[in-house]
Amino acid sequence: MGDPMECHRQGMNVCPECPRQGVCAQECPSSSGKPNHADILLVNLQYVSEVEIINDRTETPPPLASLNVSKLANKARTEKEEKMSQAYAISAGVSLEGQQLFQTIHKTIKDCKWQEKNIVVMEEVVIAPPYQVENCKGKEGSALSHVRKIVEKHFRDVESQKVLQRSQAQQTQKDTSLSS
Repeated sequence: MGDPMECHRQGMNVCPECPRQGVCAQECPSSSGKPNHADILLVNLQYVSEVEIINDRTETPPPLASLNVSKLANKARTEKEEKMSQAYAISAGVSLEGQQLFQTIHKTIKDCKWQEKNIVVMEEVVIAPPYQVENCKGKEGSALSHVRKIVEKHFRDVESQKVLQRSQAQQTQKDTSLSS
């Protein structure tokens, strides 16, 4: 069995100058599935043990599409903030249910953050542990009502997911006992 960190990749290096800078820019099929689009994977060559040239191009590769650098920077900043928020919640000892609820709310309302173990939404609604509808506090109004509806739906969805999993487990048990 090989090294668990071992990974084999094959693709076209689209930046002939990049290896000198310790990076390989590899073109891959688009993860979005959009035609005429491609993903560019940046590979840190410090972690590469071997490079094999399968087919050396003689013609100049087509030019890369222009990148919207500010959009990419914003996306990177947003993703970093989300990961930091998630790390904060874990380090603060927030329950898994609280973390899942935060993720659900954040999908709909970006203006939500952690304040110790409390979820603060739009600076108007605070949800304290154990993160149930009755734990939503704030000035009565549309924000509080909207957040309560999201919390209610989240727990309905979680419960129906549990019911589905139990049903599937029971069916698997039945199938196993019938085949024995």
